[in-house]
Amino acid sequence: MMKTSLIATLATLALSLPVAAQELSGDPAAGESEFRKCKACHMIQDEAGTDIVKGGRTGPNLYGVYGRAYAAEEGYKYGEGLLELAETNPGQVWDEEHLIEYVTDPTAYVKEKTGDPAAKSKMTFKLNKNQADIVAFLAQHSPNAAGAAGGDAAAAGGDAAAAPAAN
Repeated sequence: MMKTSLIATLATLALSLPVAAQELSGDPAAGESEFRKCKACHMIQDEAGTDIVKGGRTGPNLYGVYGRAYAAEEGYKYGEGLLELAETNPGQVWDEEHLIEYVTDPTAYVKEKTGDPAAKSKMTFKLNKNQADIVAFLAQHSPNAAGAAGGDAAAAGGDAAAAPAAN
């Protein structure tokens, strides 16, 4: 009886593996195209300074955002809402679920996750569709996304297009 219980527990744990260890639900090729909506504010530039997607600097560089802690892009001046989000959710990283929810409605996400009805995100753009595709595209350019959507930071996509996320 104890052996059956142990097996059931292990099976339950195996089914609840983190998203980063699983395939993402979006299509990174479609996400590359969708990212055009984001490049007015965001770029994807690797740690060596190579532009993967040229874009704006209003928002943080999205290279490595998948798997990165909230408000953790070095040198970027985050707004109070994201700083509060990071403070109230220590150790939380951007994964598929959280990035999709954030880009759908950034301010609503920050309010919900901080518990502060006055919290705001500086990112005002809301993505109404294809969120999972953009997240899959971002995961390709995030070293911490190994195993998710072919998470290969070296897979440069030229001057693809740009995506909203962690502002």
